Amino acid sequence: MADRIWTLSNTLSAARVLLALPIGVLLLQDDPHARSWAVVLILVAIVTDFLDGFFARRMHQVSEWGKIIDPIADKIAVGVIAVILVIKGAIPLWYVAVVLARDLLILAGGLVIRKRKQIIPQSNWPGKIAVSAIALVLFLAVIDAPGLETLETIALWGSIVLMVLSVVVYAQRLFIGIPSRTP
Repeated sequence: MADRIWTLSNTLSAARVLLALPIGVLLLQDDPHARSWAVVLILVAIVTDFLDGFFARRMHQVSEWGKIIDPIADKIAVGVIAVILVIKGAIPLWYVAVVLARDLLILAGGLVIRKRKQIIPQSNWPGKIAVSAIALVLFLAVIDAPGLETLETIALWGSIVLMVLSVVVYAQRLFIGIPSRTP
């Protein structure tokens, strides 16, 4: 089963990629109903992110393809939402630059590991938690509810701390060779 491409978990990851387009279109509109629908689709995307990993482990469907498409789906969804939120002035450009720098560092490290060990490294918990924190920052910016400014600021800075931690863990895997797996 590990070599199959269209498993339930991989299909959920692919669905997250497909959700990025309607989310982006909805966020570009100034209609409050469109924003509400974007929030619903973002929640669906978050659920697929949780479920794809759950089913991959539970149904023994962890695959090389899944190790590639899951993080790519995250990057596409986060990228589409983040760019639109920067355009709309809802999040700062420097924040998106930090997220992008982290992702590029992890990608480069993953390519080095792939070349050295002939394996595709699996995500680790600090990385997954960092992505969840980034998603929270973006989600709070999308809902744009009055009175949440303090929570938005805490989430933003907390996600930066978690991104730094995840890069440190990935760097350990690269330079020290510590295997890090998600249970």
